[in-house]
Amino acid sequence: MTAPQSLTVALGERSYDILIGTTVLAEAGRLMRPVLKSDRVVIVTDRNLAGLHLARLQRALDDAGLRHDSIVVPPGDGSKSLDQLGRLIGELLDHKVERSTTLVALGGGVIGDLAGFAAAVTLRGLDFVQIPTSLLAQVDSSVGGKTGINTPQGKNLVGAFHQPRLVLADTSILTTLPRREMLAGYAEVVKYGLIRDRDFFHWLEAHGADLVEGDRAALEHAVLESCRAKAAVVAADERETGLRALLNLGHTFGHALEAETGYGDELLHGEAVAVGMVMALDLSAQRGHCAPEDADRVRRHLAAVGLPTGIADLAPRHWDVERLIGHMNRDKKVSAGRITFVLLRGIGEAYLDAAVEPDEVRALLTCALNDADQLARENDAAAFSSRVTLGG
Repeated sequence: MTAPQSLTVALGERSYDILIGTTVLAEAGRLMRPVLKSDRVVIVTDRNLAGLHLARLQRALDDAGLRHDSIVVPPGDGSKSLDQLGRLIGELLDHKVERSTTLVALGGGVIGDLAGFAAAVTLRGLDFVQIPTSLLAQVDSSVGGKTGINTPQGKNLVGAFHQPRLVLADTSILTTLPRREMLAGYAEVVKYGLIRDRDFFHWLEAHGADLVEGDRAALEHAVLESCRAKAAVVAADERETGLRALLNLGHTFGHALEAETGYGDELLHGEAVAVGMVMALDLSAQRGHCAPEDADRVRRHLAAVGLPTGIADLAPRHWDVERLIGHMNRDKKVSAGRITFVLLRGIGEAYLDAAVEPDEVRALLTCALNDADQLARENDAAAFSSRVTLGG
């Protein structure tokens, strides 16, 4: 049995390891036992993932002599809510958790954020372990201690920094993901290349298609390098006072699109981030800070693997510039009424820019919506022509 690859998030006494491999779920009990305060854990997962992975995790806990209970929540982003948080905390208290009890988040970003936040506030703080089951969670949300829920006012506006005790990323799980979810996670992988690692972006241009198709070697390399980048940033800036904010590349635009679509299946987080990253590149080029060729290069790569690169690629709906700007003004990076954007001077050279004028953002969004409207008109004309040709 091949030993998992290991990285450390260096946070002094709160440091923890990320273990990456193809057998870590089957060995989860043995791997997590050294960091547990007692032999009791509570697993939090959703209905879909319970059917896929819960029994295997329970067997691994049994093999390590760990006592365990399980709480199953509804699937989907709707579970990142105050109502579901309250229900989860209530169930934890009904299970008579103690401060020595460890929560285990078995799931994607939704479960990790929800269970992590519940761990942060139940009994004034429980330990938790992340077992991320999606590519997006393995490369991003499971590492760094950001936990939280959504509100009608915006995404992740209620939460806490609460670091896990351990992250177990089993890359074999990823081969069961639907292609759309794999693509959504891939957007976050690309983000690391764009922010700080031009060579990694070059590697993705060569191997990204294989990764999305489930190539195990490519997946393990991408997860390892993404976690390595995230761990370094978190160790340098745990509370997002500077450097860590760069990890939000594409998210200001992306969160606005998600808010407008209601945080549902119409637009997945990674899809929104892909569009948001292209918008950030276009804004960078519009401001003269980035070569337009770099924006085009990223747009071509994302499109080549199957990700949306503009609002025109999303499901048709009525988009409104002022509503999108309203969502953006609720972003956590707003300070003194101004949004701090993550922009690029080139691939691998991200920076923070608090000097973007509202009219620049308005012009960019107006152009994007005009492109979407034009495509919709062309599609309508093509559909009409087809009906006429067929005598419909």
